[in-house]
Amino acid sequence: MDARTTVEQYLTALSAGDVEAVIRLVADDFHNEHTSTLGSSSTGRDTYRQRLPGFLSQFAALQYEVIDIIAEADRVAARYRLTANFDGHPLDIPGVMLFEVSDGLIARRTDVWDSLTFLRQTGAVDERPAG
Repeated sequence: MDARTTVEQYLTALSAGDVEAVIRLVADDFHNEHTSTLGSSSTGRDTYRQRLPGFLSQFAALQYEVIDIIAEADRVAARYRLTANFDGHPLDIPGVMLFEVSDGLIARRTDVWDSLTFLRQTGAVDERPAG
């Protein structure tokens, strides 16, 4: 399977909440990096497997809508729109995931999204700009 297909299957499995399908697509030493202030990175398939159900349970009706994918050899960039319900608050957050795929498995995922948008949509901060 090529890198693009691997990433598309990964995002589909995340949207379906299918932990085992997600885990089958990541390498043993999978590195899950979050650049957002609110994100939490991890290393290792087993650690990711332990954390993923908690993440999925926090985001009801989670969907990753792929806006665009750019793939070159073992590297894939996916621009997405995450929609979900978090604690009774509808979310609509744009982001980008960068992937490195090795031997058909995702070795690294770097997720880039805006924490401020999340905080505004959940009511944690005022949506009005200062000034």
